[in-house]
Amino acid sequence: MTEPAVFVGIDVSKDRLDVAARPGPSWSCRNDPDGIAALAARLAAAPPALIVLEATGGLEAPAAAALAAAGLPVAVVNPRQARDFAKAVGRLAKGDRLDAAVLAHFAEAVRPAPRPLPEAEARALDALLTRRRQLLEMLTMERQRRAGCAAAVRADLEANIAWLAGRLAGLERELAEAIERSPAWRAKDELLRGIPGIGPVTSRTLLAALPELGGLGRRRAAALAGLAPYDDDSGRHRGARHIAGGRADVRSALYMAALAARRHNPVLKAFAERLRAAGKRPKVVLVAVARRLVVIADAILRSGRPWDPALAMPA
Repeated sequence: MTEPAVFVGIDVSKDRLDVAARPGPSWSCRNDPDGIAALAARLAAAPPALIVLEATGGLEAPAAAALAAAGLPVAVVNPRQARDFAKAVGRLAKGDRLDAAVLAHFAEAVRPAPRPLPEAEARALDALLTRRRQLLEMLTMERQRRAGCAAAVRADLEANIAWLAGRLAGLERELAEAIERSPAWRAKDELLRGIPGIGPVTSRTLLAALPELGGLGRRRAAALAGLAPYDDDSGRHRGARHIAGGRADVRSALYMAALAARRHNPVLKAFAERLRAAGKRPKVVLVAVARRLVVIADAILRSGRPWDPALAMPA
């Protein structure tokens, strides 16, 4: 008789990794280099069919990278997706060991496609982009506080705003230098920025947070960007289509790019006008433009050919 396929869930916290195999035992190890190395060796000795971890703000990256480097199939999933699955199967209690068991069950039932983490350079670029977003948020909050602040703290606010603005400018230079150091990234960046509507921030976000772009196809590109429309039908009810899931950073960047593309990209401007004339709401039009934008970007990176309005026109 053949051995049953084993599925593994790993709940990640700052100091510990809780592991559950289905079928099989549960155990834990430290979330440090020695603990991760021991975990990879133990799993590699009897490779499971799939290992699932939740995205936890980067805490999962060392373990996922080590497991992928050991040749093991690893999928990093959205925590909301895993939590919705837990509710669907009636696992309402939470705890590190329970969460690991739910992830193992999720791996067996849903079987998300294993996706290797981006290479080290892409992770570094993603970290720079995350830090840029944090600085922008802090800068915006400080500027809002300045509007109604007391005179006693205005000088301190002005100094902090100046520091944040300077650090943001320095980070922009670091991002540009990171792109320039990699010939492959530089070529992709040039192709992406050749598309009217895609600027440097959107291009860098796509390179770091959607490294698969160029090999996805239109449906997967839209789904991973969180721009694929989902039905809301039941019986005679026909609900409005909506978008959900995907990678939030990519979706936000493409939504902002769509605002520019609707005005300055001749193909997408005509596309938006057709939707508007058909009675579509403004937000629906912008989401559709953003979806078309990521599909065009995927096709351009796949072909290696620069933006050409004639080629981008729908058949």
